[in-house]
Amino acid sequence: MLEGRSKKGTPFVIRYPKMSDLDALHLYINTLSREQSFIRFQGEVVGREEEKSFLLSQINKNNSHQTLFLLVFSKGSLIGVTDIEMLEKVEKHIGVLGITLAKEYRAEGIGRIALKTILAESISQLTELHIVTLGVFANNIHAIPLYEDMGFVEYGNLPEGIRHKGALVDHKLMYKRVR
Repeated sequence: MLEGRSKKGTPFVIRYPKMSDLDALHLYINTLSREQSFIRFQGEVVGREEEKSFLLSQINKNNSHQTLFLLVFSKGSLIGVTDIEMLEKVEKHIGVLGITLAKEYRAEGIGRIALKTILAESISQLTELHIVTLGVFANNIHAIPLYEDMGFVEYGNLPEGIRHKGALVDHKLMYKRVR
């Protein structure tokens, strides 16, 4: 779908997932969880069958335009995941953004490109989408400026809404109109 190079020259590809990505996705989520990065998993181990079910669900949701789920690879390794999952019923015009990047590829501009890519692709693939929301750990000092630079605006903050590495941190809520 998109091929490029990072600011440091790292080659990468952003594309739709396939079932053959299962092992890479399984390793990726468990690596991020062990790291206790800025994601919902904080040390939990995700089983292969659970990951298989998740991947199949994401592929089906991509095909039915309920979700836009993209993977970022570099030299054959999965290094990033981004998605926008559509809400339902009275909120079916709202999509919730998620984005992660492997530790060794952060600060190269790949996350920014993945974010631009999913936002652009969402316009054509998610026809009901008008607003993209996200939640971000308040102590994620690299992500917040990126989101602001990409046009996201804070609309709320839940004090101590997230437990991260044993501490309670605020959960910032942001949004961006895309149509």
